Amino acid sequence: MSLHSTQPAAAGIYLHIPFCRQACVYCNFHFSTSLRYKDDVLQAMALEIELQRNYLGDTPVQTVYFGGGTPSLLTADEILRLFDVIQRTFRIDELKEVTLEANPDDLNIGYIRSLRSTPVNRFSIGIQSFRQPDLEYMKRAHNAQQAEAAIKGAQDVGFEKLSIDLIYGVPGMTDHHWKENLDKVRRLQIPHFSAYALTVEERTALHHAIAHNKAVPVDAAQAAGQFGILMDVARTMGYEHYEISNLALPGQYAIHNTNYWRGLPYLGIGPSAHSFDGLHRRAWNVSNNIAYTKAILEDNKPSREEEVLSPFDHLNEYIMTSLRTQWGCDLDHIARNWDETTAAVVEKSSHLFQEKHWMVQDGRVLQLTDQGKYFADRIAGDMFVSNED
Repeated sequence: MSLHSTQPAAAGIYLHIPFCRQACVYCNFHFSTSLRYKDDVLQAMALEIELQRNYLGDTPVQTVYFGGGTPSLLTADEILRLFDVIQRTFRIDELKEVTLEANPDDLNIGYIRSLRSTPVNRFSIGIQSFRQPDLEYMKRAHNAQQAEAAIKGAQDVGFEKLSIDLIYGVPGMTDHHWKENLDKVRRLQIPHFSAYALTVEERTALHHAIAHNKAVPVDAAQAAGQFGILMDVARTMGYEHYEISNLALPGQYAIHNTNYWRGLPYLGIGPSAHSFDGLHRRAWNVSNNIAYTKAILEDNKPSREEEVLSPFDHLNEYIMTSLRTQWGCDLDHIARNWDETTAAVVEKSSHLFQEKHWMVQDGRVLQLTDQGKYFADRIAGDMFVSNED
């Protein structure tokens, strides 16, 4: 089995801003609540952009994504300085989307207006819930009033491309409460939102609190039921469930994340940031602010690790990501990029799930049904192809 690749049409750049004002109990991303080394990290990130000038080749950058952490801790000037290095280093003549992840408590009107002077044209706002008890359980820094005010403020200043994050399955969040959150999305006319089940990751404050009976455990059955509500309510509101955790009004998909799922290349800048060359190699930076900064500013070389994907690895990643989307797993794509025999193996492995009504086949495209979406990772894992197939 071989993988045939062509020059990618577009690429993305992800910048990891590894700072937060406070830690959310469920978060296991890399960040620091101390801003002591912020200037050094931003200086190192600017230099890393230059050091990685050849990573994307001549592929035009279509999206830039400031993630974290809490990128809304950056001033407009700091965002402009990083973006200036990007536009001096890479092709951005086809740039379509520049996203800033933001916390509601950062999005006061003055700050939002200052961002109009930057290339940022899309916000991804970490609302999580419009209910105060949910926010308190998750130890969020903002309150319910700030959640709604941040959205309205962004809209008033002229930011039309908005996405918010919501979390379901929170202890104490009834189905009625969850429906109220979803109805708030409709009433605020938010074009895109992401919805995630609250998960308890190891080495998080939430995991520790539950283990020591200091927090109410998460109920998997509650989360599953609210995922079903999400699918039903979103459909009636006119949102397309275009990826397991992402929903949008027609044409309002997140370009950056969609390109991840399409397997396009991206360059990750900053501590813990991941990169993919679109072909065979993944790389990730050290998850330590001081080590990251020292490697770049003193050694002039990022501290990072790499892995080379085999054709099987690449195929299985395609199966997993494509099945999570409304566009599904395209057997013709597999035949073109691997071979027809491999496509036949994948098609055969889908028959069991079609019999269970977890999957349907439309021509040469395999897609999960609503019932199948509950088991997306399990289905993909069972369909993975190995040397023995």
